Amino acid sequence: MDTSVSVVLVDVSPKMIKAWREVFEDNPEVTVVHGSILDQKTTAWVNPTNARAIMEGGVDGVMKKHFGPKIQTRVQSEIARLFGGALPVGHATCVETGVAIPRFLISTPTMHATSEDVSDTLNVVLAASAALQRVHMQNKKVPGSITSVAIPGLGTNTGKVPVEIAADLMWTAYALFREKAFDDFKSMREALEESLGSLGNSLAPGGAHAAKPSGPKLAVATPGLPGIAAAPPTTAPTPPAGKPLTDFDDHE
Repeated sequence: MDTSVSVVLVDVSPKMIKAWREVFEDNPEVTVVHGSILDQKTTAWVNPTNARAIMEGGVDGVMKKHFGPKIQTRVQSEIARLFGGALPVGHATCVETGVAIPRFLISTPTMHATSEDVSDTLNVVLAASAALQRVHMQNKKVPGSITSVAIPGLGTNTGKVPVEIAADLMWTAYALFREKAFDDFKSMREALEESLGSLGNSLAPGGAHAAKPSGPKLAVATPGLPGIAAAPPTTAPTPPAGKPLTDFDDHE
C-alpha cells in the first residue's frame, strides 16, 4: 500500500464529517477535518466541478474567489487542451495555482451541468477516483510534487448525494488509490468496473447510473445504493453498512 501521499478529508458539514469518521474508522492514516478546505496546508486541493469548469457556486465558487478569476481560465485551458473543452465524469485535471499552498488544484467533475441531481449515479466514486489518480499521474510526471491532498465532500450539495453514500463511494476510491496507480483514466474505470462487479456495468461515460446487479454481489462496499446488496471486500476492510435511502435525513 502506497502511503507516501497523505489524504485530508475536509468539509464544513457535520453530517459529512460523521459519515467519514464512521466509514474511515479503519484508516487512521486519513485525516478528517471539520472546517474549510481553504485552511488546509496541503500541496493540492481537490475541486469538485462541472464538465466545463464554470466556477459559479459551491466549492467551485469558493476556489474562484480565493484564487481569483485566473484559476478558472487555467482549468478551462487545461480542459480544452486535454479534452476538447468538456471534462468527462471520471477524469480530472491538475493545474498550478501560482501560490505556494496549495501548489496544485485538481479539478474533477461530479456532474456535467452546473447543477444536477446525481444521487442515483456512481459519479462520486468516479470523481473521487479520478482526482486521486491524478495525484499519482502528477507524481509520476514530477516525482514528489504532491505530498498531501485535501478533498471536500463530493456530490453532497447540488448533487444531492446523501452523505452516507458519498462517504462509502469515496472510501472505495481511496482504497483503489492506495492499491494501484494508473497511467490513464480508461484503465482506472476498468479497475472500478471489476471491483464493483455487476454494478460496474453501469459506469457509462458522461454519467454513471446505479443499476440492480444481475450477477455476483459487489466486491467492495457501496451500501445504501438503491437495489444494491453489499458484500464484504476481498482485500480491504468493509466500511460500516449505510442506511437505506428511506432513513436519510439529508437536506444539503
